[in-house]
Order: sequence, then C-alpha cells, then structure tokens
Amino acid sequence: MSAKDISIPWEERPAECKDVMWRYSNNPIVGRYDIPSSNSIFNSAVVPFGDGYAGVFRSDNKAVQMNIYAGFSKDGIKWDINHTPIEMKPGNTDMIDSDYKYDPRVVFIEDRYWVTWCNGYHGPTIGIAYTFDFVDFYQCENAFLPFNRNGVLFPEKIDGRYAMLSRPSDNGHTPFGDIYISYSPDMKYWGEHRCVMKVADFEDSAWQCTKIGAGSAPIRINEGWLIFYHGVINTCRGFRYSMGAAILDSEDPSKVLYRTQPYLLAPNETYELTGDVPNVIFPCAALCDGEKVAVYYGAADTVIGLAFGYLDEIVAFIKNNSL
Repeated sequence: MSAKDISIPWEERPAECKDVMWRYSNNPIVGRYDIPSSNSIFNSAVVPFGDGYAGVFRSDNKAVQMNIYAGFSKDGIKWDINHTPIEMKPGNTDMIDSDYKYDPRVVFIEDRYWVTWCNGYHGPTIGIAYTFDFVDFYQCENAFLPFNRNGVLFPEKIDGRYAMLSRPSDNGHTPFGDIYISYSPDMKYWGEHRCVMKVADFEDSAWQCTKIGAGSAPIRINEGWLIFYHGVINTCRGFRYSMGAAILDSEDPSKVLYRTQPYLLAPNETYELTGDVPNVIFPCAALCDGEKVAVYYGAADTVIGLAFGYLDEIVAFIKNNSL
C-alpha cells in the first residue's frame, strides 16, 4: 500500500510561518527514552504498511550500542516500538555479522520491503535486508566495501536494475562526502558507480559545503525523482546538519536537474539545537500522497521530528532556488 492510499500525517502551516516547510507543533514525535533501554531514538525510517505505518528505528542503548528496531503506528505519529532489536535471518547470504547497525531507510519494491542501514563490518558499510511483515527480516550481502554511509534505495527498478544512492566515506566522523549512485541486478552484486552530486562551494551554498548525503527514498514526480538530503557545514562549534532537496532525472538519476541553494530546514528548535550531537536535522523518510509531504528527521542525534510541506510548493522552491 502506498501513502497515496491512506491519510499521511499532516498539520497545516502555522499562520506566522512564511517558509516552504514547517515543523509539527508536537515535535518530537519519538522521545529518546521511548524504548526502556534507550539512550536515544533518531534517524529512522517510516513506510505505509497495512492500514497504518511500519518503521525501522535507530536506537542507541544506555551502553551506546547502536541497533535497529521495528515499530508500528496507526497514524504515523504515535508509535509502538519493539523493545528488542531486529534479529536478522540469512537472506541471500550466510554472512550476517554486524558490529552495529544505524541510520536505517526502508522502501517497498515490487513484493517486499527493503531495509538499508549503516552496517558495522570492519568499518561502516551499507547493510541490506528484506521483510514482508516487519517481524521476520532477512539479511543480504553488504552492498559495498567499507567505508560507506547513507545507502538509500530507489522505490522501483531503473532500466531493470535496483538502484541505490550512497556516500563513500571513512571510518570516522567523516569530514567529507559526496552522493553516488550504484546499480544491482539482484540485490547482491553492485556496480556501475557514478557520482551524482558533490558538495557545494563555500561561497555558493555554505550549509552544504562539507558533506552531503541522501535522506529519504526518492519520490517519483512529474519532473523526475525528488530527494530530500542532508548537507553539512563545519563551523567553529562543529558540524551543522541541515536539510535540502533535489530533483534527479527520471531515466538517469545520476543527472541532477535542480538542487536547493538555500536549505529547507536548519536546526532552530531546542530539540534540534541540543542533544547528544547538537545542531542536527537528518532526514531519513518522506511520505507523499501526491499533494502533501511529511518528512521524518532525526534531531540532534537524540529524538525524531516531523515536518510538512505541499509538494507543488517544494518543487517550485527547488526549481526557483536551484544551485
């Protein structure tokens, strides 16, 4: 079931708001202690499922061990998240070793839900699993060699192949990063890696001059593929993560048609400015019913927020303010 078939979470723009996107008035929708063992819950993914929604949530426990958890919701706002991490079963591989799991994304392709995340295997790489019911999860081969982050699958095959955006990185809190695309015939072997989008020049768009990374699964629109992404600037107080958007070519997503020069959302509220990692807005999921958009984002690496916008306004903003 797609978001077009059910009512997505929504709240109208506040009268005083002049921006193209706005925050849910009751943010954060998931608190840092909503799992009893958790230190924080953030950078998580949501998709329509059944008569409501399912999600895969990043939670760091009180030992700050990083893992992913399944959760369910009727309205996409109030969540019942499992208290134990997802236990993987072998999928297209018997090698399901993992030192940690974080920053999941979820997308439905053809007959199942695919989960990608940053998987710890001699450093961060992109883990892949599939599920039909968010109860049993089947882990597949890692997509890439370490080091890589922000693996985001397209919701349909492109020219008969699976396609994934990712950000090659290093083993630390990466001080660089551009977005690439890779293709696979079978969700096991990946290749044809192509650069999609590089960081902006400081003088042109400083909020995204240090590194960028894909956020939500791409949304097919008339103009091509709409993606929300994060951009980072290295300030005197450290990294600052904000959210922008881009439109990629529908047939060749390595081509960027439009890309926001100004950000759509930047850390502003207390729950975005303060937390385990201050000054972070990190989008991981977006729901669209053809008219409205709801974006889920991690705030300050601690909690989950929700933001809204009208699709036609967002697309117009991207095209009229393109880098």
